[in-house]
Amino acid sequence: MEVTVRIPTPLRTLTAGADEVSVLGETVGAALEALEAKHPGMRERLLDEKGVRRFINIYVGEEDVRFLEGLSTKLKAGDQLSIVPAIAGGAA
Repeated sequence: MEVTVRIPTPLRTLTAGADEVSVLGETVGAALEALEAKHPGMRERLLDEKGVRRFINIYVGEEDVRFLEGLSTKLKAGDQLSIVPAIAGGAA
């Protein structure tokens, strides 16, 4: 399945500035492995030993994979994965 991965600005240094990358994968995890193969360094920024890093959100369409099947979430051709770094902060 070919899917599109939307790359946030802080990670575009790994994709030569590309804001979207096409990869093959039947699951979110497989798509992220394909992304790592094309653009080394992605895995360590997105995943840890437990799965998706705490301050990274990954969406399939509008759905957060944490509320689906995580990295085992099935994909279909044309799906769009969005990598969204969590933003934290408060009033100064």
